[in-house]
Amino acid sequence: MQTNNKRIYLSPPHMSGKEQEYIKEAFDTNWIAPLGPHVTAFENEVAAYAGTQGALALSSGTAGLHLALRLLGVGAGDRVFCSSLTFIGSVNPILYQGAIPVFIDSEPDSWNMSPAALEKAFEWAMEIGIMPRAIVIVDLYGQSADYDPLLAICNRYGVPVVEDSAEAMGASYKGKACGTFGNFGVYSFNGNKIITTSGGGMLISDDVEALGKALFWATQARDKAPWYQHSEVGYNYRMSNIVAAVGRGQLTVLDERVKTRREIFARYQDALGDLPGVGFMAEATYGNCNRWLTIMTLDRNYTLINPMQVINALAAENIESRPVWKPMHMQPLFADNMYFTHEEEGSVSDRLFSRGVCLPSGSSLTEEEQQRVIEVVRNTVSGA
Repeated sequence: MQTNNKRIYLSPPHMSGKEQEYIKEAFDTNWIAPLGPHVTAFENEVAAYAGTQGALALSSGTAGLHLALRLLGVGAGDRVFCSSLTFIGSVNPILYQGAIPVFIDSEPDSWNMSPAALEKAFEWAMEIGIMPRAIVIVDLYGQSADYDPLLAICNRYGVPVVEDSAEAMGASYKGKACGTFGNFGVYSFNGNKIITTSGGGMLISDDVEALGKALFWATQARDKAPWYQHSEVGYNYRMSNIVAAVGRGQLTVLDERVKTRREIFARYQDALGDLPGVGFMAEATYGNCNRWLTIMTLDRNYTLINPMQVINALAAENIESRPVWKPMHMQPLFADNMYFTHEEEGSVSDRLFSRGVCLPSGSSLTEEEQQRVIEVVRNTVSGA
């Protein structure tokens, strides 16, 4: 089926207009390099926004996670506990270090890592006598994990935490910014994120010395010598001055973007919440979700419509949507990896994957465009 309707994207870039000013300044001063005043300024501005002592601008959020794991000493054969309901970028850096991911289920209230499942994983680790080297906790779809019980467990066992806030910049937990609860936190500025630099990320921490070591690795680990000398493995992970210029322009409107996406979520909930079997990812009582993406769920006990039927109906009208992340423990790559569930029987992550649809949520989405989405969903779910 072909349609002449204008394409509606899931979460497209949304420029503020200020990016061009910073980019022009970079060109005028010839700072076209993987360093420069915009890189430094962007790092300082993100650190100030998050409330951390430092920040390191990188080529991606994945690069930030990789550096964080290396800083924590993760190496070949080590176990790293990680949220299962997430994007593969949360897990690949574990493999980069030759380590073994162990997956933790979500709890149903926030969809994030379950403290009960995490406790089970630690009990298993104690039984086999091999403790994890680190924990990667994901803030899913812009919502914070419940850090008080999670960190209490991690601290009891003495295991450090990396907070994957790739999707959660602008969100908070009990009034404190997401990304600031682990030993290290990571933001992503990929093209579909709430603010974007086209591609990029930020590693944040109060450990400024560790960030300095990460900077060394991120710039090919070049020793202090008059020639190019290298004693350690390094990476080409640094953010460019042009990309940082875009980020500075984006950061000025972050709070506005969060407000808009929350309004988009509210309109979906008001317009679709009365349909049988339709629900939405709830906002945890302890935090403020940035609503990066609005996630609708379909309960098969009350509706015969499944997520792919909605996704296909939207696609027929030139509207982009997608399923909830397929959990990592369900991926062929990790068929042999351990997985610990929230419940004695069944898996919360599996259930959410089978029920969830990510609806168009970009901050540039007009009310007229959103109404197009709503009409397709209503007609599909109601059988009209």
